[in-house]
Amino acid sequence: MMNPESYFSTIGNLDLRAYRAGVENPGLIRERSGDLTVEYAPFDHIEEGAELVIVGLTPGRQQAANALETLAGDLKIGTSPKLALERAKRTASFSGPMRASLLAMLDEIGVPALYGRTSASEFFSDHQSRVHFTSALRYPVYLDGKNYSGTPNPLSHPILKQMIETHLAEEAERLQTAIWVPLGQHAEAALLHLAGKGHLPRENILAGLPHPSGANAERIAYFLGQKNRTSLSAKTNPAKIDEAKQRLIHQVEFHRR
Repeated sequence: MMNPESYFSTIGNLDLRAYRAGVENPGLIRERSGDLTVEYAPFDHIEEGAELVIVGLTPGRQQAANALETLAGDLKIGTSPKLALERAKRTASFSGPMRASLLAMLDEIGVPALYGRTSASEFFSDHQSRVHFTSALRYPVYLDGKNYSGTPNPLSHPILKQMIETHLAEEAERLQTAIWVPLGQHAEAALLHLAGKGHLPRENILAGLPHPSGANAERIAYFLGQKNRTSLSAKTNPAKIDEAKQRLIHQVEFHRR
């Protein structure tokens, strides 16, 4: 198992401006395969006892840089490694308009009631201790120095698949009772892959929820009943959204029995 503290010296001396600009630091490289590089950034902390797990694809450079900057600053003032890693992870948490859209959809299908809550916003109270943020690929992946967006397919690439079956599998094993929300098809496929291998209950994965990005605004509005079927553009398939919504509602109801 990799020891995060083995990277602390490199992080303490890291030129963050160069890192943000895409300059590679050899001390952070974990693995390389052709144009694909996996680098270390402090996303190791697991929020024990989380009720909700939000899963993206992989941390982007900006997100990684923010986490690295927080960790370096905390270590410089003598913060314990454990707390510094925890703070670094939380610094890069999911926020902004995407969070609001996601919470509205979780409310729509009844997820908060599973944990005796009236709104999904309550998961984010108490310093976010009820929410665990992670990625199918825990550490930043870059393709030719740029943010990786899913090509090559993570489950068909040996290094990326191994990351799913080790790091993400560890989180799945430790957060068995949480509701897992994949953001995007690759995160969803990674979780279903782990469910198929027995690491995570399939019924805990909310597969099919629209991605809460701004690009999906119309689909989200229809999912939430804020837009009529007759006013949808041709790019939105209402039948597919209706099917997914009903399936998710039934899935949540099954949990409540």
